Amino acid sequence: MGILYGMVARGLVVLAEFSSIAQTNANTVARQILDKIPRGNEDSNSSYSHDRYIFHVKRTDDLTVLCMADDSTGRRIPFEFLEDIHQRFVKTYGRAIHTSAPYAMNEEFSRIMSQQMDHFSNDPNADRLNRLQGEMSHVRSVMIDNIDRVLQRGDRLALLVEKTSTLQGNTIRFRRQTQRFRNTQWWRNFKLKATLILFLLIFIYTVLALFCHGPSLHSCLK
Repeated sequence: MGILYGMVARGLVVLAEFSSIAQTNANTVARQILDKIPRGNEDSNSSYSHDRYIFHVKRTDDLTVLCMADDSTGRRIPFEFLEDIHQRFVKTYGRAIHTSAPYAMNEEFSRIMSQQMDHFSNDPNADRLNRLQGEMSHVRSVMIDNIDRVLQRGDRLALLVEKTSTLQGNTIRFRRQTQRFRNTQWWRNFKLKATLILFLLIFIYTVLALFCHGPSLHSCLK
């Protein structure tokens, strides 16, 4: 049900009020509460129980803002409503508050109280604490997402570094294998050339020996 009745008063002088329910004695109880509030310059917040309703009162600089809400509404939202009404009333009427006649602002400001009562009773965003908690929850979710992304990038970076290290290792092994292959090929070519030269020398020697038909190859070569 939320907030059902609201009033703004200067001392015992009611300047504006609004009730969202037709059959109620809220205005009578509110006037009794006004009469009980200690007079003085001290600001105060207080709550009074009446049947199944709670009357919440905010007094600031002799200006009293009062509302009635069902007991399930708690205290936080009604007092946020009272703070909102107080600021709007002071901003709208200023110094006229101190000299205005009873109900001088009622026609205009009762509509504002009606709108704000509906807002604080039905709009979840009216609860500043819940709104701040929601905003903090959203910020926390964004931070967690950002941290996850950073960690994922870190994993990808670590994987990239690992792959780079592997590639570098493979490159070094490939160079070593290439160098060994080149050395092996060089020795194979060297051995092949040496063998061919040896066979060529043997072939020349044999041809010369057969051509000379002599007992001595040395005499043939002379």
